[in-house]
Amino acid sequence: MEQRTRSKTPERGQFCRASSSCSLSAVQERMCGIWALFGSDECLSVQCTSAMKIGHRGPDAFRFENVNGYTNCCFGFHRLAIVDQLYGMQPLRVKKFPYLWLVYNGEIYNHQTLKKQFGYTDYQTKVDGEILLHLYDNFGIQKMASLLDGVFAFILLDTANRKVFLGRDTYGVRPMFKLLTDNGFLAVCSEAKGLTDITHSMSSPATITPFLPGHFEVFDLKPSGKVESVEMARFHSCTQEPNHSAYDLVKDLKPGFDQESVKSNIRSLFENAVRKRLMAHRRIGCLLSGGLDSSLVAATLVKLAKEDKLKYPIQTFAIGAEDSPDILAARKVALHIGSEHHEVNFTPEEGLRAVDEVIFHLETYDITTIRASVGESKINVLAPTPKAAAEDSVRLLKELYLFDVLRADRTTAAHGLELRVPFLDHRFTAYYLSLPEEMRQPKDGVEKYLLRDAFKGLNLIPDEILWRRKEAFSDGMTSIKKSWYNSLQDQMESEVNDYQLEKAAKTFPHLPPRTKEAYYYRQVFEKKYPGRAEWLSHYWMPRWINATDPSARTLSIYKPDKDQ
Repeated sequence: MEQRTRSKTPERGQFCRASSSCSLSAVQERMCGIWALFGSDECLSVQCTSAMKIGHRGPDAFRFENVNGYTNCCFGFHRLAIVDQLYGMQPLRVKKFPYLWLVYNGEIYNHQTLKKQFGYTDYQTKVDGEILLHLYDNFGIQKMASLLDGVFAFILLDTANRKVFLGRDTYGVRPMFKLLTDNGFLAVCSEAKGLTDITHSMSSPATITPFLPGHFEVFDLKPSGKVESVEMARFHSCTQEPNHSAYDLVKDLKPGFDQESVKSNIRSLFENAVRKRLMAHRRIGCLLSGGLDSSLVAATLVKLAKEDKLKYPIQTFAIGAEDSPDILAARKVALHIGSEHHEVNFTPEEGLRAVDEVIFHLETYDITTIRASVGESKINVLAPTPKAAAEDSVRLLKELYLFDVLRADRTTAAHGLELRVPFLDHRFTAYYLSLPEEMRQPKDGVEKYLLRDAFKGLNLIPDEILWRRKEAFSDGMTSIKKSWYNSLQDQMESEVNDYQLEKAAKTFPHLPPRTKEAYYYRQVFEKKYPGRAEWLSHYWMPRWINATDPSARTLSIYKPDKDQ
């Protein structure tokens, strides 16, 4: 990355600048990649080359390990050392449970709390994931999974009982894909690209599918190393109070739905969501767009870092053209909270050059996911009724793993970074969804009114940021002269001709593209992942309006701030 950085550490009000591609907003940390085979029909030394396709997820170290007694079963792990840098290599195995093998990607924020709660004194490591082994031995797989407060994807092998378990967090913040053949060969990987070249003996093709968030699956492990799925069950839904809340730091929320009690609860749960994500042995930073969500995260993070006396300053990172609204807004927030701020310059030309690589990492051709991974955003349309809005909120949360969470993971993991997302905290979202539908509605045309009102008068972030309306990312982070969306449309006119678009339904019968931009994305995807169009079940599109494009720019109800 080409950088232009001042030589001394910036003080309050000073900024570093860099030129690169980056997006999204949340707490930044580090990432890992998991991979496993059970019952391989091919030599493992040949199959393991597929594991190297996700090497970007963990450049610190890689381990490939066979399972004792099963010559056709193995684990692969790419590591970025976050917690317990000495003993944190995987598969994780401890002396107390010699028959358990664990690989996982993620963080268990309440591992210390659970360790104390259940009296686990015989720990062998400082790794947060060791708690899974103790909980599984104590309670079994379902309760184990339901007690985990964090983001995770795991593969747990119990050779004593000949079982294999897969599990994934409530929103699918950590990714996991599986390939299962009719004769019981199972392959699992953090990203689908690590499974595309896996070979097997079946004549019929095996599909690669994302593992469902909030679920666990149980497989019987046969002496041959092959498996048979015997149970698939949900352990948590976003609308349910999580089981681990009984042991949370925020014990008693104020009862009732009066405005002040609700706002107090929102503040308590949000601050707790940020606090628990401070867990790391490496430095934490924050992506800052200058919008409401990222500004609240950054401000709360800086506040808690001071209270906890972190030995380093919190860094914030903003992306955009030099004259873009997001850059200016993020600058104001950084000055207000006193973060060590960096600005990443972005031009439409850089974005266009990055599209092919972005599609490779995303493993999708969804229009808004690709745009948002480079620099564009969708906007939600106001629902016709509070009930409709509440129902659609749940639907969108359950589909996050297909769109927003997918891009959050891939665009950061591609560069060896891990994203932490406080707004997807289990308790915070469950509480917010439990509030009366009318209370969660926009007010006076202001979206997220309740959230904004909860932080009013605290001086946590500047008032103009607290009440800043949501903009399409393309308007927020690009020059006021020409948006990223318009630059894309101009480029696609030269990439795809009218005849190609007319024949799109024949060329691409599954989810045929309806615009030249969508056609181009599909072309690139098919080159990188031929025959994998079914990985996308549907395009993200706004509801309650006749839309053929997800961009806010195409909606009659949307006008950027500069046009107001």
